[in-house]
Amino acid sequence: MPLLTIFSAPKPFTNPHIATIQRNAIRSWIALGPEVEVILLGEETGLAEAAAELGVPCLAQVERNAQGTPLVSSMFELARQHAHAPLLCCVNADILLLPEIIEMSRRAHAQAARFLMVGQRWDLDVTQPLDFSAGWDERLRQDAHQRGQLHKATGSDYFIFPRECFSDMPRFAIGRAGWDNWMIFAGRSAGWPVIDASDAIMIVHQNHDYSHLPGGQPHYKLPETFENVRLGGGKRAVFQLPDASHRLPGGQLGPQPFSWARLWREAEIFPLTRLHSFALAELFYVLFHPLKVYRDWRWKRSQAAQKDRA
Repeated sequence: MPLLTIFSAPKPFTNPHIATIQRNAIRSWIALGPEVEVILLGEETGLAEAAAELGVPCLAQVERNAQGTPLVSSMFELARQHAHAPLLCCVNADILLLPEIIEMSRRAHAQAARFLMVGQRWDLDVTQPLDFSAGWDERLRQDAHQRGQLHKATGSDYFIFPRECFSDMPRFAIGRAGWDNWMIFAGRSAGWPVIDASDAIMIVHQNHDYSHLPGGQPHYKLPETFENVRLGGGKRAVFQLPDASHRLPGGQLGPQPFSWARLWREAEIFPLTRLHSFALAELFYVLFHPLKVYRDWRWKRSQAAQKDRA
């Protein structure tokens, strides 16, 4: 039986560059060996053909929102229904995974019944099909260190968790910002270890443009992103990698190291992670960030004045 079921909802395979990097990503998952199974989700153009070519199952019946974007909640439920592994890994279809993800998943699972594991990515320009013959992982690792760049600790591109977790998820749109932040928030709110495995697991993001999105805009500027944030509980529930509670150096689960900045942030989010109160979270935000609150108020006031003059 596999340890890890990797699932993803790729973009259409109509753009040659997107098609190339998505095939690279899926082939990297397959190359992880028999402890991994791969499930592709959706009915985007070219997806069924790519799945057949690569020898992995494709489930087309993903529910969509009014704009036609696949829903993350439907993806998770389909993966839960069809997976044979105790652990699930939702990953973006442009992400190359390396073999250590298997051992680190096993070690996390041995130390926590329920958890969420996330981590930073390396950004790398990839324009051609990759070679997955023997030694591919070390070649990729060296290439990423030489030509790539470590992405800042903002968005998350993979989520590893036991299959019974996240069974009640809002109707988030995939490929838009906000839902990945909610995952970290939800894990912290549930009291599970939320593990930043950046030091233990290397992943590589293949750079691309945003031509596949409406108007070619980055996903964080789209209305569906704002809806994702609303569904997730609003701006106070936008957690990021630094909000993870644990790390996994050498495969040993432990708390994040102490810092005054972390202590300050933990105090700020205490109403959410421990008291589950959004009202108190808003109050704490005002107390912790009075200058930001004042600037936001002034900006909104100026916007309202411009609207009145128009």
